[in-house]
Amino acid sequence: MSPTEFRDQIANITQQISAQLAGRPLDAALDTWLNAEHGVGSATFTQLKASCQTGAAEGWLCDREGGGIRYGRIFKPSDELHGFSVDVVDMHNIAGPHHSHPQGEIDLIMPIDGDALFDGRPAGWLVCPAGSAHRPTVTQGRALVLYLLPQGEITFTPRASA
Repeated sequence: MSPTEFRDQIANITQQISAQLAGRPLDAALDTWLNAEHGVGSATFTQLKASCQTGAAEGWLCDREGGGIRYGRIFKPSDELHGFSVDVVDMHNIAGPHHSHPQGEIDLIMPIDGDALFDGRPAGWLVCPAGSAHRPTVTQGRALVLYLLPQGEITFTPRASA
């Protein structure tokens, strides 16, 4: 596995997502479709999880660390990726920084140990609609989470000064 091969895998899924959306916003219907077509046990899920584990182990994914979280944006938004950026984080029983998703966010939750949950959700896809916000939290173990952000848009909430 290489970053180029990983990009090809992501381009395949973002092409399918773009076709499903056909100009509609990210919503619960996309969440349902992704989990039915590419959820736990599917070839897509298995391949993406293996690629993310390899990339994290080899250091070309999650190449930064802050606040106990390994993270990194591997790809900026591009036409090849249908306008999505790609980030992967490695979290173990921790909450990340609060942020909002101006155009929404698509997450692939991949538990590594335990029955890790991401924002209370088990392994699989989670679609956050435009304008949603959260403090991404992994509980009950360790998980890799792949983030697809339309046009790479994310807004981190400023921390209050003491």
